[in-house]
Amino acid sequence: MSTTESAIASAEAHSAHNYHPLPVVVATAEGAWMTDVEGRRYLDMLAGYSALNFGHGNRRLIDAAKAQLERVTLTSRAFHHDRFADFCTQLAELCGMEMVLPMNTGAEAVETAVKTARKWGYRVKGVPDNMAKIVVAANNFHGRTTTVISFSTDPEARADFGPYTPGFEIVPYGDLTAMSAALTENTVALLLEPIQGEAGVLVPPAGYLSRVRELTRERNILFIADEIQSGLGRTGRTFACEHENVVPDMYVLGKALGGGVVPVSAVVSSAEVLGVYRPGEHGSTFGGNPLACAVALEVIAMLRTGEFQQRATELGDHLHHELGLLTGGGAVEAVRGRGLWAGVDIVPSHGTGREISEKMMDRGVLVKDTHGSTIRIAPPLVISKEDLDWGLDQLRAVLEG
Repeated sequence: MSTTESAIASAEAHSAHNYHPLPVVVATAEGAWMTDVEGRRYLDMLAGYSALNFGHGNRRLIDAAKAQLERVTLTSRAFHHDRFADFCTQLAELCGMEMVLPMNTGAEAVETAVKTARKWGYRVKGVPDNMAKIVVAANNFHGRTTTVISFSTDPEARADFGPYTPGFEIVPYGDLTAMSAALTENTVALLLEPIQGEAGVLVPPAGYLSRVRELTRERNILFIADEIQSGLGRTGRTFACEHENVVPDMYVLGKALGGGVVPVSAVVSSAEVLGVYRPGEHGSTFGGNPLACAVALEVIAMLRTGEFQQRATELGDHLHHELGLLTGGGAVEAVRGRGLWAGVDIVPSHGTGREISEKMMDRGVLVKDTHGSTIRIAPPLVISKEDLDWGLDQLRAVLEG
């Protein structure tokens, strides 16, 4: 048995089977490249579902983490620490907001956004107790906690996990008529991904987000943008909402906020919205810890340069041009996306998304399938054009094979 086979067999024997990873065991990584336990190199074209926007082992982030590791890593929120104020201040400024509520994972941040919207609805909007409604979009992916899967339309995420949390209404993504009809006087929030990632990198129709913003303002409803995957440079802007010059009432952030080093997430909003909390009503032992703040502060500093947004724009234009050429070859049905982020629908006769991903792995490129026939491409924003082209060459070879 090879080292890879042994490691996978041990994992299969002793870990719950809640994922179906590709059969590669990564040992080291740098930039856009990963090396497995056998010494084989792979081009990372997934970037940890956008958690690794700045690449593996980014020196600025590693140095920030190392420096903080020597000082203090955790105090809990029972005490202040000397990185917290800067983190909250600078993240709020990056978002054009006033207040930050830090958590750890994306799902935690979504749960926090849901709780915040409900409390705002009761305290500020005046919705009767236990009557608050939140409107969401079909095919969403906001996490896998009990409350979040309660408004999922994915059978794999929902089956056998009921009873489900009430208070949500699901409408088709991109359908403004259905959305407008779903909004009532008891609606406290509209929760959307500006681009739906897990659904296959679905970009809404032009003007959709700006009209959503208008509707929510007109009806005194919070617009919550889940930018956990789409935010922090991935689409060529700091936030995907910026493509329509939209500023939501609340950002939900995660993944790249921790630079692929530590889990960091946050809800960012106005003082009116996040000011509804009183001590003891919500919290997290590790949320906003010193190590997380140190890394996230470096992420914020890197984003302020605009360098990564520019790279995502320029390389993204190239990526989508090259992928667009594949749609006429009989193997690709459609390509969607924005910036360095794409969903590629494979013609079923050429294989499932999983099969294409495995063939790409055999050629030294790591991507991941979703919803059966779609593969996602989301390399680190630090990838070189030469490496990106090489990865696309491998995709062409697989599809032509």
